[in-house]
Amino acid sequence: MLKRILNRRQAEADARDMNRLPPGQSLTQKFPVLHFGAVPKANLATWNFRVFGLVENEVTWNWDEFNKLPRTKVLMDIHCVTRWSKVDTLWEGVSVATLVKEGFIKFKPEAQFVVQHCENNYTTNTPLSVVMQPNFLLATHYDGQPLTPDHGYPLRGVIGSFADRSEESTAYFWKGGKWLRGLEFLAEDKPGFWEKGGYHNEADPWKEERFSGRFW
Repeated sequence: MLKRILNRRQAEADARDMNRLPPGQSLTQKFPVLHFGAVPKANLATWNFRVFGLVENEVTWNWDEFNKLPRTKVLMDIHCVTRWSKVDTLWEGVSVATLVKEGFIKFKPEAQFVVQHCENNYTTNTPLSVVMQPNFLLATHYDGQPLTPDHGYPLRGVIGSFADRSEESTAYFWKGGKWLRGLEFLAEDKPGFWEKGGYHNEADPWKEERFSGRFW
């Protein structure tokens, strides 16, 4: 037990020295589970994923079709608003930027924001510019294995930061919705579940944008 604690503390110090740990965050070697409501049961036979709103053509893919889309792997650090961070997490899934580049999604010029629609009527919002970055992924796998139900199986949005702190914008982990079922492209921003509840709309962990101040 003591050795594990000392190892974690050393890893945390190393991450902080490398500027990979945002202000107010602690490093975890576990993967905490946090969400609102019950874990939904996925039925892949009826599951689908919808792209709608300000797009040239609405698209709906079933599970088999979704898994035939171009895939990629991304290694990122992730940061939760509850003050834990986890480094070098490996995700596999589908990049929105790739889907746009290869013509699977064609959004209209006036589209500026994307709302992630999830099971249990959960939503979260991000600028389109963020969704189009390489550090945003529609993930089906974590660490080489399919997502577990607690972590969003069969599909979740994921946003993180790269170890070299490149120029891509990032956000706290809640900005990637678990049990994801669709993306809605909009001209104007539309706050999601936690954003309506007083959490910060942009949620940049490097600026500690945890709460909006409306209720805090």
